This record gives sequence, structure tokens and C-alpha cells, in this order.
Amino acid sequence: IRILSTLLKPDGGQALINGYDVVEQDAEARGSIGLTGQYAAVDGYLTGEENLFMIGRLYRMSKADASKRTRELLKQFDLVEASKRPVKTYSGGMRRRLDLSMSLIASPPIIFLDEPTTGLDPRSRLAMWAMIKKLVESGTTILLTTQYMDEADYLADEIVVIDSGRVIAEGTSDKLKAKVGSDRLEVTISEGSDLETARKAIGGRKVQTDPEQRLLSLATSGGVSELKQALQRLEAAKVEVESVEQRRPTLDDVFLSLTGHGATKKPDDKKKRGGKK
Repeated sequence: IRILSTLLKPDGGQALINGYDVVEQDAEARGSIGLTGQYAAVDGYLTGEENLFMIGRLYRMSKADASKRTRELLKQFDLVEASKRPVKTYSGGMRRRLDLSMSLIASPPIIFLDEPTTGLDPRSRLAMWAMIKKLVESGTTILLTTQYMDEADYLADEIVVIDSGRVIAEGTSDKLKAKVGSDRLEVTISEGSDLETARKAIGGRKVQTDPEQRLLSLATSGGVSELKQALQRLEAAKVEVESVEQRRPTLDDVFLSLTGHGATKKPDDKKKRGGKK
């Protein structure tokens, strides 16, 4: 995101934003984008209306145009009633909505959203999704980063999966899901049963495990017959099953299948790689 928004020069390669090279034509590239970072970049002591108006003036809009655009965005993002209050009194969801509206003040054709729903409650998260959908329907191009696979599944037309800084897969949601099979078998075993014994019984290395949840997950394509065989093998291995579920794959399954770990790394993993996320 920093490279594409011209805040950081790339080590190599080329990136174009709206046809402009981010290194050779950085001013033109910046003029084509709006950026909403991971944390709401708003002034808590100003009102919502004042925040928007200030950004409009920084874009060198006239006072009349900045005021008009401010009113439009306050209405679009359902912030009219709170517009006269200091932003420090806003909820997290309201601050994120205001932050997004500020990136739209100059009506850019391209918007970067860097994990826009991090820390939001479920209701605010769904509201943000709806706003993003409306922006896309209006013709805005959005590049969104997220660690929530359901968010990528719901919002994205094209998905790029990145692990440890490298692209490991890309395509539509359906194309990526096809990489892990048509269905997913999930088995939860009892506390008295051995997880490693269960893993070897139903598939060996192909099985992903979650020791905390005592959960085993396996890509399948054989339907009910494969489910029956798995349960028979577990019974023969004297593994007691608490619950079993067969479902369609998700993007979480895709990430697990491609990387062997979840979308969010554990703290120790950063130290092993010798760098930050």
C-alpha cells in the first residue's frame, strides 16, 4: 500500500495507478487515489463536519465546493446527526466511516482500504461492507487488504493471497476454493482421544489439526461414502468422536491449504522470520 500510494519507493519492478507510474509520475498517481489506513486518521478535537471540510480545503477545493462535498458525504455515510460533535465522542464504527468519507472528498477513481474493518463490532463491520459495495457499484475501483477471509470472499472480485510478503495464489473466490476440493470434513474428537492417532487414521499429512479445539480438517470429494469411511477408521483406531461436519470450503481453508497456518501469524513467527509484518 505504501508503494502504491507513493509513500515508499519500490526496490524493483513497476506499478501503475490509473496509468501513471508511481515513481516517475508520483504526483499524477497521488491525484488518482484516496487512502484509508489501518487506523482512523481523524482529528478527535474537530467535529466530523470540520474534519471533512479541512481535507477538502487541503485538496485546494473552494470553500463552497468543500462545504457542498462535506454535506454530501455526511449524508452518504449517515453522519449528519453527529456532524457537529467532536470526533473523540464517536464510536469506532463512526470514526471508520468518517475516515473513509475523508478519503472520498475529492472523488478519486481509486481507493486503497488497508484493513478497514479491524476492531469494528459486527454491526459496524456489516455497515462498512455495504458502503464498500455501493462505492464499487458507483464505479470506484477499490484495493482492499484484509486478514478476514470471509470479508475477502464477500467483497472481492479478484483475490491475491500473500504469505510472508510473497504472492502464493490469485484468482476469483471460486477458483481459489477449487484448490482445496469440493467439500471439507471436520471432526472434533473427545479429550480422552489422541489427536495424532486420529490424524493418521483419517488421512495423515493431508489433515490439518487444531489442538486447542481438538479439531481435524480434511479436504474431501467423495461425499457421504468418504465421511462414513473416515468414521469407521477412527472407530477402528479407538478414537472417540464428539462431532462431525461436512461443508463447502471457505477461503480460510484455502489459506490453510496453501500455507499450513492461519491468516494471522503467531508472535513467535515474526521473530523466526527476523522482521515485522
